[in-house]
Amino acid sequence: MPILQLILIAAIQGVTEFLPISSSGHLILLPGLTGMQDQGQVIDVAVHMGTLGAVVVYFWRDVKQALGGLPLLLCGRVDTPGARLALGLSIATIPVVLAGTVLHFTHLDEAMRSITVIGWTMLIFGLVLFWADQTGASLKGAADWRPRDALILGLWQVVALIPGTSRSGITITGARQMGYSRSEAARLSMLMSIPTIFASGALLGTEVAIEADSAVIRDGGLAALFAFASALLALSLMMRLLRSVSFTPYVAYRVILGVGLLVIAYS
Repeated sequence: MPILQLILIAAIQGVTEFLPISSSGHLILLPGLTGMQDQGQVIDVAVHMGTLGAVVVYFWRDVKQALGGLPLLLCGRVDTPGARLALGLSIATIPVVLAGTVLHFTHLDEAMRSITVIGWTMLIFGLVLFWADQTGASLKGAADWRPRDALILGLWQVVALIPGTSRSGITITGARQMGYSRSEAARLSMLMSIPTIFASGALLGTEVAIEADSAVIRDGGLAALFAFASALLALSLMMRLLRSVSFTPYVAYRVILGVGLLVIAYS
């Protein structure tokens, strides 16, 4: 695959994975709107692994805390912040793993990969994000994350299996609606992405590893590296901007793109 296409795919994935504008939707649209060769599952898995690395590096303190609490959780103890965080992430991940597995093996996920679906989800869930961001209180922080909240956010995350919804966007929407501040909602959303991306990568990676040749593996490695760099940059920028800017600019982008896609789809 041409190096410029790899860079473009990785940049799109890296920038859109953590911004609330849907990475899967943009990756589906890329070959459909540009005529480029579809990148295939190997590259998809690679760029997701790259973004996984970025969020782990950026939130390493939280990741380290959760990993330290995991042995305690396995022993039935949830009396430390690390164990409570590990419990919350586990609860939030279960619904999307179950639903994603069903969609994958029934091929229903392929049936939703269309410009029409992405146009509607971009528009509708962009407006829902705007409503939640403008009306949600800012009373809670990550320390207030309880199993009930984790389960609710996990169910919100299931909706992101529809292309164009945005995993980060829908979980931030749910967190803002429950009263988490903008920065804390984004933080929880990013931490929830770690086990979710890992589970998705493990499922798809197992399927494609057998068929991958040396050229494809090389392309995947380059794509993962580019995605890591672009994701780390986008994540750092978004978290800094949230100190003074709302999610409205992302909503505006989603609405404009959604309307444009629907015009294309129905014309």
